Amino acid sequence: MPRMTRAESQAQTRMQLVKTARQLFFEDGYHPTSLEKVADAAGFSKGAVYSNFRNKDELCIAVLDEVRGERLGEILDIMAKPDAASRVEGLQAWAERVIGDPAWTSLEVEFAAHARHNEQLRNELASRLNGILQMLTGAAESADTTTPALPGGETATVMLALGVGLGLLRSIDPSLPVDGLADVLQLVSGQT
Repeated sequence: MPRMTRAESQAQTRMQLVKTARQLFFEDGYHPTSLEKVADAAGFSKGAVYSNFRNKDELCIAVLDEVRGERLGEILDIMAKPDAASRVEGLQAWAERVIGDPAWTSLEVEFAAHARHNEQLRNELASRLNGILQMLTGAAESADTTTPALPGGETATVMLALGVGLGLLRSIDPSLPVDGLADVLQLVSGQT
């Protein structure tokens, strides 16, 4: 087996650090998880962490990018289904499975509160949020054959806001139903 290049080795180290940080952030939260703890759990030195991430904020952004990318990919796959009924059914099943995940929701809330006092970090998170909204807008616009009740960008914002709000509530009480989410999405997308 050929030896890994330096770039391949660094990419593998970075992936392992993100994977380990994700697990620790999900289990313990953002604030209690130190970079040293991530390094130790991943089997690397603290220097390996700093050679890949400037600070804990940057590492947490990488974790959130990974989680959000996975979830957004799932939603985009659902939105690409050929008919509205399949999309609604898919979103309903996805929401039941994903919305309210206590570990992910807690990390999102804790990190957003942390960013509140750091304008640069808030701007970074806002930029990522805008990217998500643009992707959701594109998916909604390409999937819809009806005239939505709201413009595409507003539909995407409503979709995300409902998902985040319901996620927060379901992280506290997982028995809360997600049924209303699909109904509201049908209303705002003009598919009633």
